[in-house]
Amino acid sequence: MAKEVNFRMERPGLLKAGDEVEMTESRLNTLSGTMYYYTIEPALAMSDNIPAAERLSSLKAVVKEVVEAKSVFTVVALCE
Repeated sequence: MAKEVNFRMERPGLLKAGDEVEMTESRLNTLSGTMYYYTIEPALAMSDNIPAAERLSSLKAVVKEVVEAKSVFTVVALCE
């Protein structure tokens, strides 16, 4: 089952709906515990921090939509 993950993209036109993307996973140790964040390569967009319990099982996704709001673009991707 696919999970929707939001990514922040700061430049327009880098991704569009239907694009297949690959991500890298990075780990943070915080006071709240271990968190993960994902980067759509090559450094096109970055996710928010995701708790370890919700860690993604695959580093491939398909862009569902790109939403523009005041010079910030939110990429919604369907991750496996």
